[in-house]
Amino acid sequence: MSIATGSETLKIMVIDDSSTIRRSAEIFLGQAGYKIVLAEDGFDALAKINDSHPDLIFCDILMPRLDGYQTCALIKKSAKFRNTPVIMLSSKDGLFDRARGAMVGSDEYLTKPFTKDSLLKTVRNYTSEEHSK
Repeated sequence: MSIATGSETLKIMVIDDSSTIRRSAEIFLGQAGYKIVLAEDGFDALAKINDSHPDLIFCDILMPRLDGYQTCALIKKSAKFRNTPVIMLSSKDGLFDRARGAMVGSDEYLTKPFTKDSLLKTVRNYTSEEHSK
């Protein structure tokens, strides 16, 4: 699925319980000109998602209270956000994790720690910006 960005700035939500990962994503994406919404866990994300209307969501898998699979499933069950791409973030790169992510509706899987290039490439895969450059 592709997001048409037009003249609007793409808004990206990053859900991760690690402040280091949130900060890295915020720096990398901010430098690329994206608007960033940060959430510490699934509950925090669900509280912020309606107000922020992100165009793309990065979601950690292993989080306290509400894990990434549960968070992704709840986002995808919402009529308002079911078409919003959700990219799972995990330090594990196993087939089981990828399959389970796909089962709850995630659109892609990115292994942590990610690089600036891999993060931005993933964002570009879901935007039409690369076609306008």
